Amino acid sequence: MNSAPLGIFDSGVGGLTVVRAVQDLLPAEDILYLGDTARLPYGSKSPETIRHFADEDVRFLISKGVKAVVVACNTATAHALPQLREQYRIPILGVIEPGVDAALSCPNAERIGIIATRGTIGSHAYQHALALRKTGLIIHGQATPLLVPLIEENWIDHPATRQVLKTYLDPLVEKGIDTLMLACTHYPLLIPILRELLPADVRLVDSATTCAEHLKKELTRLDLLQMEDREGTLELHLTDLSEEFESLARQFLKKSPGRIRRAVLGA
Repeated sequence: MNSAPLGIFDSGVGGLTVVRAVQDLLPAEDILYLGDTARLPYGSKSPETIRHFADEDVRFLISKGVKAVVVACNTATAHALPQLREQYRIPILGVIEPGVDAALSCPNAERIGIIATRGTIGSHAYQHALALRKTGLIIHGQATPLLVPLIEENWIDHPATRQVLKTYLDPLVEKGIDTLMLACTHYPLLIPILRELLPADVRLVDSATTCAEHLKKELTRLDLLQMEDREGTLELHLTDLSEEFESLARQFLKKSPGRIRRAVLGA
């Protein structure tokens, strides 16, 4: 199983920030990525629908022979991870637990802000996980629905994006947050701008880096790491193909995505 690929899925191409982080940390691993672009976004769907979609995503990846699955979608992690872990014997990891671990790795973390889609904030998954781990935390969740469209428009350094971010962040800064969790896999692309807009002492915790680090620990624990000294491959599968998604994939990966295949789910 060590030489089998890792499976990673998201509702779109945002999870490619996780792919990039995994490639940086585990360059020998082959990765098979599934973006359910025909049915995005998951953040606005009902929990039942999200669980159904996530199940089909996992089935597709397992059919391709993956050794572990990363749910690189905060909404799907929040609503579907427990069910997926019950249903399948393969290791399945989400993005919430690693983010919470990283946020609480600093003993001085007391006031935590969370920015995410409406679906993730509304699920209270991060708030609940944080509160279970440490009592006395002050947690502020802020839905930031305009950020994903702006990022996908490649308006990352655009004045409109800065203004929207400032509008979302100002209430959190006024509440004195010491940590900001970027609870959407698109948001690592905003880190340079966030560092400019936030006070210097606010820690940033992003889904992609923390998830990759957690994945490495789990693969090591389960003795599933690729042991060969080699350069891993990346195979991209999308449920809807378009030139737009190809350019987005290039933007998220910071390199050519290569050939993109069309995935058919539930077949």
